[in-house]
Amino acid sequence: MGRMVLSALPGVGERLAKKITDHFGGEHEALASLRCGDIARVAEIDGVSPKRALSLARMVAGEAGSFLATKEAERLHKDILNHIQQYASAAATRQRMQLLMPVQDPTLRREKCMAAMNLATNSPERMERLASILKGLGQTRHSAERYDRVVVSKQPLDHMKKWCRVLQPGGSETWKDYTVFKLVTWIGGGGPSQAPEGWVVLGANPSPEMIVPERTIDWFRNNQRPLSTLVALIEDANEGDQGDVFLAQIHAAVSGLERLPEWLSNIDEQGDLETIADVKDRLWKIVKSLEAEVNEEVAEAMDNAKMNLSGSELLEALSDGAAFQRKLQQATSDVITDAMQAAKERLADELQGTGVRVPYSIFTKDWPAKIDRKVIDQLDTALGANLASGETERMLTLAKNLGPLQPRCEEAIRTLIELDQWVAVARWASEHRCTMPTLSDHGIHIENGRHLLLGVEADAVTYGLGRCAMKDDKQSLALLTGANSGGKTTLLELLAHTCILAHMGLPVPASKAVVGQVEALHILAKAGGTQSAGALEQTLVELATVVSDPTPKLILADELEAITEPGAGARIIAGMLLAAEAQIDTTMMLVTHLAPSILEATGRDDLRVDGIEATGLDADLELMVDRTPKRNHLARSTPELIVKRLVERSEGHAQSLFRDILTMFQ
Repeated sequence: MGRMVLSALPGVGERLAKKITDHFGGEHEALASLRCGDIARVAEIDGVSPKRALSLARMVAGEAGSFLATKEAERLHKDILNHIQQYASAAATRQRMQLLMPVQDPTLRREKCMAAMNLATNSPERMERLASILKGLGQTRHSAERYDRVVVSKQPLDHMKKWCRVLQPGGSETWKDYTVFKLVTWIGGGGPSQAPEGWVVLGANPSPEMIVPERTIDWFRNNQRPLSTLVALIEDANEGDQGDVFLAQIHAAVSGLERLPEWLSNIDEQGDLETIADVKDRLWKIVKSLEAEVNEEVAEAMDNAKMNLSGSELLEALSDGAAFQRKLQQATSDVITDAMQAAKERLADELQGTGVRVPYSIFTKDWPAKIDRKVIDQLDTALGANLASGETERMLTLAKNLGPLQPRCEEAIRTLIELDQWVAVARWASEHRCTMPTLSDHGIHIENGRHLLLGVEADAVTYGLGRCAMKDDKQSLALLTGANSGGKTTLLELLAHTCILAHMGLPVPASKAVVGQVEALHILAKAGGTQSAGALEQTLVELATVVSDPTPKLILADELEAITEPGAGARIIAGMLLAAEAQIDTTMMLVTHLAPSILEATGRDDLRVDGIEATGLDADLELMVDRTPKRNHLARSTPELIVKRLVERSEGHAQSLFRDILTMFQ
């Protein structure tokens, strides 16, 4: 398979492809982000809406298909997907899950999903711990910063121009011509043997991460949150996967990154550089303190010398003034020398770990004692040089060790985001008692199925159609009748959810389910009332196209009779049912209030009619309904029960009117 070209995607021309490529820094990077569902980053591109970004991501992922054949099918897919997304550990995972479209072959997805479900079942605490670790996941980001470093290379490096200035030396130019720049990366021959401060000298064809090492290090610094997740999983892997298939996949994703924790910890570890910077910042303060200490020590020593003169020493001074002067000078010199030596030793202590040595002589001959300003400048320059060279060396070491790990980290994070979606599905499935369906060639069958989006605990329903259903339910077509608000539309949506989830490779909310694989799901929602002639004609053309198409499909229709008056509606629907029945790979259920008229119009008495029957009102005046349809049973719509409820809840003239209407049903 050849490399995908963005401009070849439907609706993506050369202009948009270039904008996407420029935004990501390359086509490979763009495609990788699209495949992993980085919708937010794609939507940052001028002129690309979040909806368009999602469409592009689905196309690149190969999951844009035509299975969801109607807008209502798309809506139900979105609703059930939103429900599952709530269990995702991270926002990046929720974005990635938007790529979970129905697919032609869900085998691989089913395997991954089952592995996660087994972990959730066998080790629920382990699963929750894993979900907690994965909360830190997020899509990696490259800094948009433009760096001050100038890259000098005889070979063109156009791809680097987005991040820094790139220059090509002329024929007569040497490296000395570029010393006007503070930060330089020289690539190839002709560079300095001793790199100036701030320079990086590399051979031909250097590793990309070394060209602008600051950018490499910034990537790790700016992506600390997702990288900390990798570190946590590396540590978690040390505890062993205990033979669990899903944990083994998680730990395999971070395999080869064992040294990542060590190098990440070194990013902000300054070592001797911190010492050098601190001493450099405090150098003048240190000098002033040492000068003051020397002068104080000498003064104190001289005061003590005056107080300790003996009588004989006084007599000696009177008899031989010159000798006493020499002796006093010697004593003074010793005091000053000792004090200055002590100061020199204290300065040496301050410079410990900086790589800078104290000069032999640091004081001037002046008094009071002063440290030579030339010495201070020399120390400051030496500290600055050591700091710069140390920072450069440290930066290159970090870039050299971290750089090769960057693409592996990016791939690991993408893999983990995908695996985290199976964690989310497994947690959702566990909480809602979902099971993986069996795939079949035709029909649909659910046992104890539950609609999950009603906001209440739904009654369990068992129902089926087609060849995979139970013995008495193998008909491909069925009319569903029954009470208003009895659950007909709820059952239709439950069947739709089950079909969608099964084709996504996900579990379904039932104790058991068998789903026939189809190429399209058509959900035909309630019509909005009698249509005009033109609108009716268009609707009929669309219906005819759907029911007469031999493509394997499931059709779920809800009260289509409203497209026109009841009599004509029944005859039209009858014709559509007979056309659908002729397609052996079609399964269809129609919710209707016109079953008798439809049967009459078909001239058939063997078409399946199921019913959801209301048996009365409970103490709260709510309908009592058996949500599981009775097979081959024409259920009453039971409007009289609704009228009875209105009698109980109304007052005055309205109540009297509803009571009169109720007598008409008796």
